Amino acid sequence: MTTEEMKSRKRELGYTNKTISERTGIPLSTVQKIFSGATISPREGTVKALERLLRPPFALSYENEARTIFSASQVRERVFDYITRGERFGEDETGPYRMDDYYALPDEQRVELIDGFFYDMAAPNVIHQSIAGYIYSVLLSFAGKHKGTCRPLISPLDVQLDKDNKTMLQPDVLVVCDSSKIKTDRIYGAPDLVIEVLSPSTRRKDMLVKMSKYSNAGVREYWMIDPDKKAVVQYNLENLDLPVIYSFDMKIPVLIWEGACKVDLKEMNEELDFLGEE
Repeated sequence: MTTEEMKSRKRELGYTNKTISERTGIPLSTVQKIFSGATISPREGTVKALERLLRPPFALSYENEARTIFSASQVRERVFDYITRGERFGEDETGPYRMDDYYALPDEQRVELIDGFFYDMAAPNVIHQSIAGYIYSVLLSFAGKHKGTCRPLISPLDVQLDKDNKTMLQPDVLVVCDSSKIKTDRIYGAPDLVIEVLSPSTRRKDMLVKMSKYSNAGVREYWMIDPDKKAVVQYNLENLDLPVIYSFDMKIPVLIWEGACKVDLKEMNEELDFLGEE
C-alpha cells in the first residue's frame, strides 16, 4: 500500500494515530510522522505492520487488480469463482485479537472481530436503519404467519460465525432456522440468511471480506444493499449461482423460503423518499 492509500484507509476506518500505534506496536511518534508526511520512506517492517492493520486480507489488492483488468461482470464472476473453489481470502493472515479482547472492550465501542483483526463500525444513519428495519419487519411478519423454525433477527447482535475465538460479526439483518444456534447472548454458527446495508466505511469489508467469511461458514443466502445506488445484490451461496441485482423498484424473493416471501423494494423506497422529504 502507498502512504496515500494508508491515509485513505485510516480515514475510512476512523482510526486515530494513537489507535494505530496501540494495535501495531509502532511508536506513536513514528505513526504521526508517517501520516503527516514528515517521513517519506518508512522502514519495510513498519510498512508491513501498517498494512496488516489497514488492509483487509486480500480485498484491496484484489480490488485494485480487478479494477484495471476486468469488466464489472467479470469481476463478479472472478470473485464468485474464488468462493466456489472454497478458497478463503487471506487465510494465512490472522490478527492478534481474540474473543476475550472483544468482550473486554467498552460497551459503546462498536467493532467486529474478523480472523483476529478488529474492524470499527460507524454508527448507522437513519437511512441505513430504516432499510434494515423495513426488511426485518417483512421477514418477521412472514415468519410469524407461517410458524416455521426460522427466526429473523436484527443488529446489534453478536454472531460467532466460525464457532472459534477469532471472529465475531454483527450483520444488519439475519435469519436463523436452526434453533440450537440461538444462544442467550449470541448466535453460535452460520445464519441461513444474512443482509448487510452498505455504507462508505464498511462497503469493502461487506463486499469482500465478510462475503468470503459468510460463504465459507455455510450461510445459504447473502444480500448486500447499496442505498446510494438503490440496488441490492443477492447471492445464492447454497446453490453457487451467480449474483442477481435488483433495483429499488422490484420485489426480491427470499431464497431460503423458496420465494414464498418477497421483499417489496418499491414500497421500502417510497418510505425512504418520504423520510428524505421530511
